[in-house]
Amino acid sequence: MMKPCININQVPLENWQHGENYQAKLGSIGKLIGAKQLGYRLVVLPPGKKAWPKHAHFVNEEMFFILQGCGTLEMAEQKYAVSQGDIIAAPANPKLPHQIINTGSEDLHYLAVSTMKEPDIVHCPDSNKIGIMAGSPPGGDKSKRSLTAYFPLDAVKDYWHGED
Repeated sequence: MMKPCININQVPLENWQHGENYQAKLGSIGKLIGAKQLGYRLVVLPPGKKAWPKHAHFVNEEMFFILQGCGTLEMAEQKYAVSQGDIIAAPANPKLPHQIINTGSEDLHYLAVSTMKEPDIVHCPDSNKIGIMAGSPPGGDKSKRSLTAYFPLDAVKDYWHGED
């Protein structure tokens, strides 16, 4: 039987980066302890960095627990200072795009927990795009994903477009 617990200091971290703004060390926890319906991930953000673009899930709810450091939560059009001990709710709601930014001078460590439902739709308001994932939820096993598609919202067509 898989051990159902792990010390957060023993979670293996992998470096991840995209461009200049997005950089983090990521540690997948859920698979290590046998989680089935929730995803758990340790995120370590360097100063001035973000892990992902501002986004809102239509299906999956997320929760973040700040373990160490400080930063800024952007949710919808609001900004909130966050620091050690803060718990953040990011319900599934296309009107609640969110992003955590390390605005401090030291690494920001947080635990990200989410439901792992699929398919999911993700809206990225800053780039005006929408994403669809099926077969495996966001944060899930990409090798099992049957569809991942992002496209600009201005490319959206009516249901009957081209069907005449």
